[in-house]
Amino acid sequence: MKNEKIKIKTEYITLGQFLKLAGVIDTGGMAKWFLSEHEIYVNNELENRRGKKLVPNDEIKIIGFGIFTITT
Repeated sequence: MKNEKIKIKTEYITLGQFLKLAGVIDTGGMAKWFLSEHEIYVNNELENRRGKKLVPNDEIKIIGFGIFTITT
């Protein structure tokens, strides 16, 4: 499983925006569907809200895709 760092320039990024930035989905409109079909963990807690705010040092684990860490 790959471990990738995703750099942001703002204070936070939403989970929906993150999925697009990380290349997991192609468009923001796919976020709701993706979250309903895949298990995503933010800091080891199951998460399905596309508006969840992610901040630097948050770890996002997407089963079948990898582990991502937010950095600045």
